[in-house]
Amino acid sequence: MIAPHNKSRSHHMHSENQKIGFQIIAATLARFVLNTARRFAYPFAPALSRGLGVPMTAITSLIAVNQITALSGVIFGPLTDRWGYRRMMLAGMGLMILGMWIGGIFATYLSVFLAMVLAGLGKSVFDPAIQAYVGKQVPYQRRARAVGMIEISWAGSSLIGIPLLGIMMQWAGWVSAFWILGGLGVLCLIGIYRILPGDTYHGAGTVSIATMFNNWRSLVRNRPALGAIGFVFFISVANDSLFVVFGAWMESAFGLGLASLGFATAIIGVAELLGEGLTVMLSDRIGLRRAAIIGATLTTAAYLLLVLMGQTLTMALTALFVLFLAFEFTVVTTLSLCTELHPSARATMMAGLYAVGALGRVTGALTGGILWTLSGWTTVCMVSAAINALGVLLLVWGLRNWKRTEDRASRGSSLI
Repeated sequence: MIAPHNKSRSHHMHSENQKIGFQIIAATLARFVLNTARRFAYPFAPALSRGLGVPMTAITSLIAVNQITALSGVIFGPLTDRWGYRRMMLAGMGLMILGMWIGGIFATYLSVFLAMVLAGLGKSVFDPAIQAYVGKQVPYQRRARAVGMIEISWAGSSLIGIPLLGIMMQWAGWVSAFWILGGLGVLCLIGIYRILPGDTYHGAGTVSIATMFNNWRSLVRNRPALGAIGFVFFISVANDSLFVVFGAWMESAFGLGLASLGFATAIIGVAELLGEGLTVMLSDRIGLRRAAIIGATLTTAAYLLLVLMGQTLTMALTALFVLFLAFEFTVVTTLSLCTELHPSARATMMAGLYAVGALGRVTGALTGGILWTLSGWTTVCMVSAAINALGVLLLVWGLRNWKRTEDRASRGSSLI
């Protein structure tokens, strides 16, 4: 016979599980819209170029600025730790909504430029806040499951969001994308406001430059956090070095046209989705530290595999699939792990990861283009493998002798 107080405790835990589950669903949907708003200019650059009457270089410049907005996390991370997670999630959605409506109302190059900048800033505000929120609410033993569920919104934006947006743009014109994303953003903002609990302040309402500096200084002095940040930088350099030239390689090596390149990119999207799914299913069971190191090691091997399997199209696509599956598994597992590396400044930690990741992608894009021009595909793959391996060594160095500062096993959840 089960004691009444045990029944009551079980019922309370089930209720808490449901609440957290609904919160993660709301956050995932919001992030899905944000990711779609951030990424849709990539495949639809020609349509935007024609609609706005500007050259393609103007659109690619817009995309580059959109990427650089991730560096704003240097400011927004400490603000989030100070002002609260839900408050900053709402602010991030608000920036995206404002940008989309400006783009839709004015429909000029300047307004679209501003729209994409605001969408990028909105994502830079929202992402560290939701990751830090999950780090606070979800037990460490189930952290990867929750983070993996949220990260599915990244692959979902390329597999679902962008294709549906393309259908609407073909039917109602390119401007419709901005109105649709703005409207969906409002629904997500309302959902977050209603479903996520209110914030408590982590200090005074204002944040000084000295406070921000202290937050970042504490991060640099934390060896596990510093090792993880270096790791994310180097794996981002390695991945983008290859990603920016893989289309040119496949075109020159196998004579692929635009439609076939689109199919190859879709395969990468499927690999990313499976990588996120594997994180949900495996990383907590393996252990986040071990899973991140295994995933990063497999990613290094996959770069070398591309050299060995680049002779036929089928083999090349298979190797690319393995690479991006391993890479996405590594990234999402690392995000899950990093929510616990600096618990006193979680949002600062996550913002630091996103900022150095963006810096790594920019560095990788420049590096990959130069290597491709000077030496070709094999050199790109070999250099990416070496850079990725350097990142693995940094992670191992940072996590050596690391122990969690808090045991949350007693807060277990059967749902998350």
